[in-house]
Amino acid sequence: MGIKLKTDFTWSLLVPTSMGIRITPVDSQPVHSSDLFRMQVTSAETNVASIPACLGLPVKVLTIFVKGSPIAQMIKNNLASRHMAYEGKEIAQDGPWGYRHQFNIADSGFGSRGPRVQNDRAGEVGRLLNASHFDLERIFAKEGVQVVHLSGLIAALSPDTSAFCLELARVAKKHGTCISFDLNYRASFWKGREKELREIFTEIASLSDILVGNEEDFQLCLGMEGPEAGGKSLEAHIDSFKIMIAQAQKAFPGTSVFATTLREVINANQHLWGAILRESNSWHVIEPREIHVLDRIGGGDGFVGGLIHGFLRSWDAEKCMQFGWASGALATTFLTDYAQPADEEMVWSIWEGNARVKR
Repeated sequence: MGIKLKTDFTWSLLVPTSMGIRITPVDSQPVHSSDLFRMQVTSAETNVASIPACLGLPVKVLTIFVKGSPIAQMIKNNLASRHMAYEGKEIAQDGPWGYRHQFNIADSGFGSRGPRVQNDRAGEVGRLLNASHFDLERIFAKEGVQVVHLSGLIAALSPDTSAFCLELARVAKKHGTCISFDLNYRASFWKGREKELREIFTEIASLSDILVGNEEDFQLCLGMEGPEAGGKSLEAHIDSFKIMIAQAQKAFPGTSVFATTLREVINANQHLWGAILRESNSWHVIEPREIHVLDRIGGGDGFVGGLIHGFLRSWDAEKCMQFGWASGALATTFLTDYAQPADEEMVWSIWEGNARVKR
């Protein structure tokens, strides 16, 4: 068992997503006391896709836009600047109280003051994403896709997006596309939909080749039994994650790779960062080591993006995990939610601990 990729393809990576905007106070200040903000384009799934896209692999985004919106144009410009092709239906705004792209209001924290994030998703156009918006047979059969990456955020956003992600997984499986699924549990998304989403997430997981998530994700998304995640040392987290994945392998025998990151927060700008991965019957562990954090948001997405990039480059599992660890660490040095590596050497220098000037 292992990751098997199509050799006849147009797209190395495909991601479905609901695009939005993040506004962040300058100079690491809290939201409530600020009057100057940066505005950037964001989504968890394109944060992942940013790694292989910036490193030259062909990436496509499936999304939806508000027709005529300057925010939609900003999003399109951003995706193009990150070398991502995109396809998406245009939906009329339908007046001031109609549809819009979601806003993420984020204080990145500083020192002993932790980050605070508020999501404002009322009227979010991405909730309308539907399989009928796309010719999936053309995309998967004629164009060809090596990996489709799904996140629990888009999979739980609305009944439409849940059905869309499930259909993507089914069509991808039919056409031999590798499926990556980051469980990404969010309690507010699951409220009142627990039974429905448990069934959908379980089916997607059963079709997936790569499953990413921490203990809470596996327990709450998939109903796995395991030790409680809170209040433990990182060493205990590693041990309990291994117990959890042993159960998950029995439940999802078709899955080749299970992975998670390990993080201990010393303060907002200083973390211990590690990772653990199981491929087939082999464990690979990166013991947590210190990283310096400008903004932590997107670090986990960077890890997944680097991990997928490694598999797309046909590296072995340990090398993929190392590149994922370094891509996640790289993302925390950017003011954006996503990393934009100049080349693979920039990522590997982080893994090697080489921060010397390059002339």
